[in-house]
Amino acid sequence: MEARMKNPATVIPTAMKPIMELMKAAQSQGLPQELMEMIHLRVSQINACSFCVDAGLKNLRKLGESDERIGLVAAWREAPYYTDAERAALELAEASTRLADNADAVSDEVWNNAADHFDEQQLASILLMTAVTNLFNRLNAPIRQVAGSW
Repeated sequence: MEARMKNPATVIPTAMKPIMELMKAAQSQGLPQELMEMIHLRVSQINACSFCVDAGLKNLRKLGESDERIGLVAAWREAPYYTDAERAALELAEASTRLADNADAVSDEVWNNAADHFDEQQLASILLMTAVTNLFNRLNAPIRQVAGSW
């Protein structure tokens, strides 16, 4: 496989720094890195971004996550390996990624469930991580960025 072009964020050099600053900001609110990577992985799975799925898998392995928790993040609703807080974060990330799938993009039920587990700073962190991951997916998937090329 070969990418169609270089990543747009590297073609336009002034783009990469603010994107990375957003990622750092998303990860600065004290949520576990494992949770942030699970959000990244799940959003990337939804968007079928092989490059980002590969990165998420590798990052979770580096953090010491089990094969079960990594492999079943796509089926988190049915798998027993996640805490209620992790489930709430994954549900919010999914709803925030699939905005057009529901008339009420993020329902009160989804929001309130997440708000029961996370404060406003942490919710902001989850939403920023979701948004930045969606940005990465929308840059990498169209150019067919090759998984493992990072």
